[in-house]
Amino acid sequence: MANESPKSRPPMLSVREALDFLEAAARPVHEAEVVQTLGANGRVLAAAQVSTIDVPSADNTQMDGYAVRAADCASGAASLTVTQRIPAGTVGKPLEAGTAARIFTGAMIPQGADAVVMQEQCEAGPDNTVTIKHAPQAGEWIRRAGEDIEAGGAILAAGTRLRSQELGLAASVGLANLPVYRRLRVAVFFTGDELTMPGEAPGGQLAPGAIYNSNRFTLRALLENLGCAISDFGIVPDTLDATRETLRNAARQNDLIITSGGVSVGEEDHIKPAVEAEGRLNMWQIAVKPGKPLAFGEVDRDDGSAFFLGLPGNPVSSFVTFLLFVRPFILRLQGVSGSVEARAHAMRADFDWPRADRRNEFLRVRINDAGGLDLFPNQSSGVLTSTVWGDGLLDNPAGQTIKAGDIVRFIPFSELQH
Repeated sequence: MANESPKSRPPMLSVREALDFLEAAARPVHEAEVVQTLGANGRVLAAAQVSTIDVPSADNTQMDGYAVRAADCASGAASLTVTQRIPAGTVGKPLEAGTAARIFTGAMIPQGADAVVMQEQCEAGPDNTVTIKHAPQAGEWIRRAGEDIEAGGAILAAGTRLRSQELGLAASVGLANLPVYRRLRVAVFFTGDELTMPGEAPGGQLAPGAIYNSNRFTLRALLENLGCAISDFGIVPDTLDATRETLRNAARQNDLIITSGGVSVGEEDHIKPAVEAEGRLNMWQIAVKPGKPLAFGEVDRDDGSAFFLGLPGNPVSSFVTFLLFVRPFILRLQGVSGSVEARAHAMRADFDWPRADRRNEFLRVRINDAGGLDLFPNQSSGVLTSTVWGDGLLDNPAGQTIKAGDIVRFIPFSELQH
């Protein structure tokens, strides 16, 4: 295969084809557990949730002001006796004709009242009176019981990934616990005898040819952001036996194995033969830049198999490949039922990109003060500074040049890392 002529190689997969393949292959976890709502951030709902109460639970006021009968205020200058004061959390007495109740935001509307007049439209007078300088319509500034949520109504669908908003909604209807899918178990390891961990270089000096293992830090952080349970097997020696043994150990207790580096077909790249010996593998050449090589397969174990994804070793290629392909695959494995692809935004490019590529390019860009996008000057797959400087990726189709002023597709990192 190393001597294959370019004409005999299969055509490169498009980004869309690779994503569709991963989507079809994913087997979501099905084991569920019940956790406290307070601790469910980032988890995926295993069952739909319904409300047991109306929200609001009773008619209440949206404003500080006075609860009145609208008919008593039709003149636009009615003088009413204030007979009670109703803060939030208390229940007022029925409102008699010709009277008003001082009421505060969130408080229940007393029986008999059908409108609230905001305090700015009222003038307090002597002897517990108030002049209502407005002719309200029935229902004004009143939130009706069940206006937001009705008892028995569905509030969250199965497969929803829980964020702060969903947790607040669940709590608002009294759900103290939620059924969620268990955490996805992901193993990681890194191949390459040239790799060194920060802090471990003798005398603080890298040996000739050595590099620090930045991918370990990047990939672990990305997995943590996605709420995965991580097993880190560290740096594995560049031998077939060591790679096979690590794959077997990783497959026993994990749903997915991710590696970085060693996905080429050279003599020192042992990922391909190791995975093929322990399971099965597709070596993909994807029409994407950066991140052309991607390996996808499965590693067998006694009770089934663990998925395998081999990422390129170049730091930016590994990072971008994870964001584009691994992230949506993980979300689908976690049981997310909605869209798992990051949203792109139409924005203006404030630079020229005259060199069209046959691959779909993902350029590191930053939003400028004029609301356009600036380009990092060095788009090499080894320049991690571009990912720190940038706000996201510009999705540039194959064969496409860019002129300043063109509208392009921008995917913020904030959409890709959670």
